[in-house]
Amino acid sequence: MNQQQVEAFVESLPNVQSSEAWGYRFYFYGDDHRMPFLTLANSDSEYDNRSNLNREGVFRVNLGVRPETFRGMFPPVESDSSELDYTQLNVFLPHPDYAKQSFLCILNPLGDNVGRLQELIHEAYAVSRARYERRVTE
Repeated sequence: MNQQQVEAFVESLPNVQSSEAWGYRFYFYGDDHRMPFLTLANSDSEYDNRSNLNREGVFRVNLGVRPETFRGMFPPVESDSSELDYTQLNVFLPHPDYAKQSFLCILNPLGDNVGRLQELIHEAYAVSRARYERRVTE
């Protein structure tokens, strides 16, 4: 799955808005632009270079899932995740900076991980939609 296919999949979900900043594309449910449910990055910056995204054709999908899903995928996240190789392609990893918020990432998803990523995108979208609906009904 390339970056354009990820974008098309996310943009096919109802009531999704996006914006771009700092070399990222941010995806939000509705007009709640407080916390994206998914971001895409395809280049390094001075603040984020752990994935070596400056390689030709490499992109990273970052998304926030339910805490129980996150815990089921990864061992407890320590404050220092420097032992993880964030340059690996097609491997789900805790996000290098936002793992404590149940964000995970994957570079260039392929094969069986495409289906798993699509499931996780639906979950991240549902989490964001529920957060939005709680906010607007309060």
